[in-house]
Amino acid sequence: MKTVKQWWVALGLFAAAGAAQAETVSVAVAANFTDATRDIIPLFEQATGHEVKVSFGSTGKLYAQIENGAPFEVFLAADSARPLKAENEGLGVPGSRFTYARGALALWSPNAGTFEDGPAYLKQGDFHKLAIANPKTAPYGLAAQQAMEKLGVWPTVKPKVVRGDSIAQTFQFAATATEAGFVALSQVRAWKAGQGSEWVVPAELYDPIDQQAILLKTGESNPAAKAFLDFLKGGEAQSVITAYGYGVE
Repeated sequence: MKTVKQWWVALGLFAAAGAAQAETVSVAVAANFTDATRDIIPLFEQATGHEVKVSFGSTGKLYAQIENGAPFEVFLAADSARPLKAENEGLGVPGSRFTYARGALALWSPNAGTFEDGPAYLKQGDFHKLAIANPKTAPYGLAAQQAMEKLGVWPTVKPKVVRGDSIAQTFQFAATATEAGFVALSQVRAWKAGQGSEWVVPAELYDPIDQQAILLKTGESNPAAKAFLDFLKGGEAQSVITAYGYGVE
């Protein structure tokens, strides 16, 4: 039968073993998924004991950092092209890539009454500046351009466009410096400062924004990296993702 001292020693060894198993994972996350990620991280850390270090940015810029040796272990992109490229270029672990969210695009202004009919607002062009993300680096920017091309307004709107480096900067422009902007619907859902004006862009006006995640080679041996990706597929994370207006598979 164990003495009290022996029980305390055993408990200490158990705690030490648990601490030894806890790891830190470095995650690169597309800017549109910022708010959802900030909600998911504490749920993950509480459930697993692992810790998360996160960097947010445009998908294109994050991928350029990965190519240049940035020590990210997990990549949550705003498209499927970069994770596929990472896999093909040997930067990602084959078979680890999956769609964690399907993005939705919205035309938005923080001011109520700016517009009631999104297409009519764009066609009338009665505004000085319109914010979109850079189509070359941000999938939501490309989606915005595609939508305006299909609506036939791109040639007249293009001179009025203010481009953000990421969808996060684009949202800041739309909130403070332009009359309206094309942003991620998830950002509108996270907005806490009033109703504003909103038009959810029909999905048929732009290519699907399948946001994919991939385990990078740098994280292949890190159990926390694999656990984070597994957690994204689970019920707790999926509930957060849908609450922000994303679709899930």
